[in-house]
Amino acid sequence: MDFSLSEERRILRDTAARFIRDSYPIRLRHASTASEPGFSRAMWSQFAELGLIGALLPASVGGYGGAGEDLTVVMEEIGRGLVVEPFLATAVLGAGLIAEAGSDAQKTMLAEVIAGTQLLTFAHGEPEGRYSLAEICTAAVRSGKGWTLTGRKAVVANGDSADMLIVSARVSGAPTDENGLALFLLDPSLPGIARRGYASVDGGRAAEIELDGVTVGDAALIGPPGGACPVIERTIGRGVLALCAEALGAMETCRDMTIDYLRTRTQFGAPLGTFQALQHRMVDLCLEIEQARSIVILAAGKLEAPRAERERTLSAAKNLVGRVGRLVAEETIQLHGGIAMTWEYALPHYAKRLTMIDHQLGDADHHLERFIAFSSTA
Repeated sequence: MDFSLSEERRILRDTAARFIRDSYPIRLRHASTASEPGFSRAMWSQFAELGLIGALLPASVGGYGGAGEDLTVVMEEIGRGLVVEPFLATAVLGAGLIAEAGSDAQKTMLAEVIAGTQLLTFAHGEPEGRYSLAEICTAAVRSGKGWTLTGRKAVVANGDSADMLIVSARVSGAPTDENGLALFLLDPSLPGIARRGYASVDGGRAAEIELDGVTVGDAALIGPPGGACPVIERTIGRGVLALCAEALGAMETCRDMTIDYLRTRTQFGAPLGTFQALQHRMVDLCLEIEQARSIVILAAGKLEAPRAERERTLSAAKNLVGRVGRLVAEETIQLHGGIAMTWEYALPHYAKRLTMIDHQLGDADHHLERFIAFSSTA
């Protein structure tokens, strides 16, 4: 079986890799994360000009790709560069929901997203919901010719800087029912919306969002009310694949940094890389990363498969990548020694990001349970 990239995707990969390598040093990342939005709008515009945002969306909405392989090619380079700009929140989750279920009027917004002038985010998780896709207590109640939304959303990625919010809410059913969910496109300046932003441990940004009697018309609905759960599941699946690819890029960078360090750092008059015990640890690490690459390739190919097969493979990928990412973070820091705990060195920032990726959109334990559940229904 041929796993090589097409010429178009090789060009996309090389373009992203070259730009991030030449224009995205760690000091620029530090400056961006210290700013109020937590990222650089100017850099986001440059990513848009290179086509990296459009590559994550299908041609039917003005994008240039949108397939699983396009997603992995771009996000792997995002992971290598430790990029903090909102690819996941805006281009994968937010734009993905509108691309699949939005009205024609709503889809016109995606041209601005692809151009880098419109930021979206998906406000779905709730304080009591943990990783469940269906456990939504935020309520949307019919009021005249529109809807009134009340509830809270937690740890919304880039939720404090997004220009528009996509909010999930329950229009019917019990809090854990898969049926009865709806999606709403909300302007964060609407009366009743309060956002509290904060920095995350890996250098990103998140927000707590409170909806207190927010009133909108039917035009805010994304898709029919009550049937949003399958759309949410498919879009979150794309997010899971994006995170796995990002983690893969970060893990390979950690590996390369550690190999280079072991080759140059000397102890007892010899490079650390000549010590057999350290060689064995690095070999084991490289084998684990290659397993992670294999499962990411498989997951990318199953993104359009039937539901049980798709979700089973995505959960297998997230579980394996989460476990390997933790191993890579721990081992590479230990093999570096004290320098790996300094702010100026890039490695600890990769380790933090790998740790956070495990917890985004479901950790390793959660996806093990999902893998078992979908395996039993196959």
